[in-house]
Amino acid sequence: MAEIKTIGVLTSGGDAPGMNAAIRAVTRTALSHGVKVKGIKRGYAGLLAEEIVDLERQNVSDTIQRGGTILGTARCMEFTTEEGQAQGAEICKKHGIDGIVVIGGDGSYRGAQALARHGINTIGIPGTIDLDIACTDYTIGFDTAVNTAMQAIDKVRDTSSSHERCSIIEVMGRNAGYIALWCGIANGAEDILLPETYDYNEQNIINNIIQNRKKGKKHHIIINAEGIGHSTSMARRIEAATGIETRATILGYMQRGGSPTCKDRYYASIMGAYAADILIEGKTNRVVAFKGGEFVDFDIEEALNMTKEIPEYQYKISKVL
Repeated sequence: MAEIKTIGVLTSGGDAPGMNAAIRAVTRTALSHGVKVKGIKRGYAGLLAEEIVDLERQNVSDTIQRGGTILGTARCMEFTTEEGQAQGAEICKKHGIDGIVVIGGDGSYRGAQALARHGINTIGIPGTIDLDIACTDYTIGFDTAVNTAMQAIDKVRDTSSSHERCSIIEVMGRNAGYIALWCGIANGAEDILLPETYDYNEQNIINNIIQNRKKGKKHHIIINAEGIGHSTSMARRIEAATGIETRATILGYMQRGGSPTCKDRYYASIMGAYAADILIEGKTNRVVAFKGGEFVDFDIEEALNMTKEIPEYQYKISKVL
C-alpha cells in the first residue's frame, strides 16, 4: 500500500448546506496527519481544467457557517466518458494527488468510482439536500433545506388562511419526495404529492378541497414535490374545478442556500474527518454513511446498487394527520 501524502477534495453536483463543514473537516484532519490537501474547484469540471489549489488550515477558517461550497461545483458531461475519466486520473497523478474525497450524490459517486478504476484512491461523502442516497440514513444539507422549506411554508399558510385560499407549494425533490413528506407532516398540509406515490388523480385532491371547505376549513395546503411539478397549471385547474382561489408558490433554489443547521455542520464535520481518516488508512472506492446510529463506510458499487423508498408507515401517518 502506497503511503498517502496528498489528498484532493472536491464538491460535485448540486450544492448543499454543510459542504463547507465537510471540506473543512477533510482539510484539518488530513493536515493533522501530516498529509497535504489540495482543493479542486468546480467539481470534475475543475479537475479536468486543473483548477487545483493548496489548502491550509487558514483557508478553511470561518467557513463552517457558510452555505454553498467554497470550492464551487459544476456539471461535467465530459467526465462521464472513459476519456474524461482517464484524463482526470492523470491530472491527479500530475499534481501528486494520491486520493480524493468527493462530496456529492450518486452521480458524483460514479465519477469517484471511475477514478478508483484508474488507480486513484477515492472516498465519497453524501452531500445532497434530497436525502435520496440509499446507503445512508442522512445526507449533508437535508436538515437545512427542509427547515428552510418548512419556515417558508408557514409564511405561505398565514396569507393563504387570510385570503381563504388553496395554496400549492412546490418543494425540491426531482426523484425523491423526502423534503415534501417531511414538510407535509411538519407543516400540517392537507395533501402531499410525492414522486414515489402520486397517482396523478387530481379529482381526489379536488374532492378533498371541497369536503374540507364544507367542514369550515379556511385554507388548503398542498405540498408538491419538484418531480411532479406543474404547480401553476395544477392551481389553475383546481381553481376552475372548485371556484376557490388557488395559488402556486415554487420555493426553488432558496432551499439550497443559507447557513447550515447545527445538525448539518455536525454530521458534515464527522463525515469529513472520517473520510480523511479511512483514506489515509488505505481504504479506497468507499462511501461514508450514517447507518443505524453509527458512522460507517460501504463499497461504492454496493452503495450504488442499494435502493431506497419512502417509508410506508411514515407516508400512511402523513395521511392520518
